[in-house]
Amino acid sequence: MYIRALEKEIGRLIENEQSALVFGPRQVGKTTLIKKCLSKLDHYTEYLLQNPEIRMEFEKDPSLLIRQIEALKEKPFVFIDEAQKVPDLFDAVQYLIDEKKANFIITGSSARKLRRKGTNLLPGRVKSYSLSPLSWNEMGWIKGNYIPQLKMENVNKKIEYTFEKSLIFGSLPGIVAQAEDQDRESFLKAYAHIYLEEEIRAEALSRKIGAFSRFLELAASESGTSPNLTKLSMESGVSVPAVKEFFRLLEDTLIVERVDPYLKNARKRILSTPRYYFFDLGVRNALANMPFNNDLINLQKGILFEHAVVLEIIRRIKILGENYKVCFWRTSGGAEVDCVIDCGQQVIPIEIKASKKVYLPELKGLNNFIEEYHKIAKQGYVITLGDKVEKITDKIIAIPWNYL
Repeated sequence: MYIRALEKEIGRLIENEQSALVFGPRQVGKTTLIKKCLSKLDHYTEYLLQNPEIRMEFEKDPSLLIRQIEALKEKPFVFIDEAQKVPDLFDAVQYLIDEKKANFIITGSSARKLRRKGTNLLPGRVKSYSLSPLSWNEMGWIKGNYIPQLKMENVNKKIEYTFEKSLIFGSLPGIVAQAEDQDRESFLKAYAHIYLEEEIRAEALSRKIGAFSRFLELAASESGTSPNLTKLSMESGVSVPAVKEFFRLLEDTLIVERVDPYLKNARKRILSTPRYYFFDLGVRNALANMPFNNDLINLQKGILFEHAVVLEIIRRIKILGENYKVCFWRTSGGAEVDCVIDCGQQVIPIEIKASKKVYLPELKGLNNFIEEYHKIAKQGYVITLGDKVEKITDKIIAIPWNYL
């Protein structure tokens, strides 16, 4: 079992008898992490809402939770898994926390139902965390840190799963644990099918099953780009507003990460359509019906590498608990920077190149950005597939991916 980067923080929170809300897509290891942390207690109470019998009891009577907790002799730690399945439970949880009758660890894989019901997400009462697939420090891949704002140490020894494999199969814990690629492929295809089936049922999209399925494949294929909504609409067979709603569904179920353009104090015309990155490369490849072999790397090496680096930056920021915003920059003239980390008083522009060596003429967009925002962009970086750190200019450093 892997040590997760959030394990120490969740453990500290439990020791201090505080409550937490842990969001993350399905199969990222939320239940495993929380049970491991809670196992150090003498006892705790759990409600796994994936169980239809338990779920139906609370759907009929959410206040049952209050009566059951109040019947206990000691103040308990309560674990509620997949809380979005019964959003009305949050009122009972809020009451029990306010009355100091219980502490809670709550997990969820969709904010959509909670928002729809206007459910109180316990602001000020509960600390929120986000769990992602395994990050590079959880894989033991990091050799050094050259971007101070993203500094992170390995929490596991290097595992027997390669970076190249992660570009094809992603880094869900269940995928990394598999020994055979055939089993990894089956796992991911099942994940894609179950997500499609459950969301169609949950969102009453049965009349749009064909359109949503086509949209998913197209959106996954274009993951990491600014989507052409009109083209997606025509190819999916639904209206542009329906396409926008589908993207909102993917955001709310944590299947995609939305990356907005960096627009602050722009003197040039900046393209303003957001980009969407599927949260895991393996899931993206399954939904896009990509081949699960090296043909995929030969075909999409640059796309996969950029996707992997952007996802790692997003995951790192979540683990560190920083309020940084990940953006991209693209002008109407075609100048582009793959990733801009907005730290508030400072921005960090990052270009991503799937090559071992980079040359200054390839970095026109990065240079343009640093010139445009010279007061707040003091240092730019290029993430490469090389194995050595290289100074390109006084303001641009090329670093290998595992020195990020």
